[in-house]
Amino acid sequence: MDQALLSDSSRVLAGILFLSLVTVETGGLYLVRVVTGRAGTTPFQEKFARAGHAHAGVLLVLALVCQLFVDQTDLTGAWEWLARAGVAVAALLMPGGFFFSSMGAGRERPNRLIGLVFAGAALLALGLATLGVGLLTAD
Repeated sequence: MDQALLSDSSRVLAGILFLSLVTVETGGLYLVRVVTGRAGTTPFQEKFARAGHAHAGVLLVLALVCQLFVDQTDLTGAWEWLARAGVAVAALLMPGGFFFSSMGAGRERPNRLIGLVFAGAALLALGLATLGVGLLTAD
């Protein structure tokens, strides 16, 4: 394989993202317990567990895809970081918001940690927009 295909930054982050996907896989075991009624969750908690799990997997894969493109931009500094890592950080914040805001026996509504979902969504939008603009303006 051509080592020049990815920058060192993209290669390292991609390795971390692939390892992170293993945690999503193991989180699936918990989700099986939830949907089979063995985790003692409310319907609200089941919905948030599904949403958190789905967002984690999809956003980690999207963050991997971003690594292939960020090296094709002329972005530097904070803009490069945002394009490279924004989706990856959103992949932590959004699922974390779903999971942490629904924790607690018998919970029927999210707590204040639901704000992590919105912070992650904002970072996701900024990261994707930065990458898109970086690709459109690259030499």
